[in-house]
Amino acid sequence: MIRNLFAKLQQHIKKKEFSIITGARQMGKSTLMRQLDEYCQKMNTPTVFLNLENRAVLNDLNQSPLNLLSYLPETENRIVVFVDEVQYLSDPSNFLKLLYDEYAHKIKIVATGSSAFYLDKSFNDSLAGRKRIFWLLPCAFDEYLALRKKENLLKEVIEIRKNKHYKTLEIELLRQEWEAFMLFGGYPAVITETVREEKIARLAEIRDSFLKRDILEAGVQNEAAFYSLFRLLASQSGNLLNTNELSATLRIKNETVSHYLEILQKCFHITLVKPFFQNLRKELTKMPKGYLHDNGMRNSLLNNFQPVSERIDKGMIWENTVFEHLCQKYNTDEIHFWRTSDDNEVDFVLPNIETPQAIECKYDATRISLSKYKKFIENYPNIPLSFSSFLPFDNDFFRKL
Repeated sequence: MIRNLFAKLQQHIKKKEFSIITGARQMGKSTLMRQLDEYCQKMNTPTVFLNLENRAVLNDLNQSPLNLLSYLPETENRIVVFVDEVQYLSDPSNFLKLLYDEYAHKIKIVATGSSAFYLDKSFNDSLAGRKRIFWLLPCAFDEYLALRKKENLLKEVIEIRKNKHYKTLEIELLRQEWEAFMLFGGYPAVITETVREEKIARLAEIRDSFLKRDILEAGVQNEAAFYSLFRLLASQSGNLLNTNELSATLRIKNETVSHYLEILQKCFHITLVKPFFQNLRKELTKMPKGYLHDNGMRNSLLNNFQPVSERIDKGMIWENTVFEHLCQKYNTDEIHFWRTSDDNEVDFVLPNIETPQAIECKYDATRISLSKYKKFIENYPNIPLSFSSFLPFDNDFFRKL
């Protein structure tokens, strides 16, 4: 299955800038890069694929970035060099900078790297203008259906979105798949598991083994506090994030909480959404809201895989689902929320996109009360407010989301 990001990377192969693929561990970055390699070969573009888990290659490139040239075939054409796990290099930023400055006419590097690379300040400082970052997110619902080999349901979703009068006979099956999607999330290895218990076990493995690697690479000293913070964020998804309260609860310094939050963002587990404000004096302007990037990881952290319809936190799950969907379409820095000191609130505001919009999330549409949003509508008439609901789950669900 080809991920949605493939088309953007495919187009960027032609560009001079190096392509850097980011994302949480186990999102399929290496698989995506292998598919790009196959595409280039089909297009008769010369390629080299270097996996830096190979110690011999790693040692060679650590001695000198120019040693990469010895791996290149003799050709007059520009060569695409795929570098998997670039963070294993002793100085990956310098490696990429030198090769770009001296050999961008001869080679195009496409690289993946884990959080350790992006926590390095020199990554942004030294590679400004030399790279473009592509973020591989958890699978969207169409990717989920493709990985689940539910091509018939994927065709139905495509037809619903294309034809506003179309009504599918598979709406109940689509609802079941969407509920499973909200429960187990978008990690490819979890999606392809067919047994419920194996899905839960796979999520636990990602949560424990791979999160531990993030912790080690980031140099976290208090592993227990870091993990407890992550669990707290999962339980409070979509709530205002108060550093002082988190510090008091975990009994660690404010600075430590802020540092751990930065690591969780750099490791692509969470995003802190900033408030939107313009005119109202009572609008809050400081505390962000925290969201996880995968509902499956959230449910694993909470050790709760009850059906969504039976959960007391189903509203949080739905709001987090809408956030994940927005991340597929927009940059996270374009997503905001609106809240005043007297508790008027709109979940998501996107004021700077081509067609500004505001979105309020309600698991059940029957619980929507327009009067609650009167102040936002009056103060921001140029930002249309819409509502996103899971129920009723009908054909229009896919047209509105």
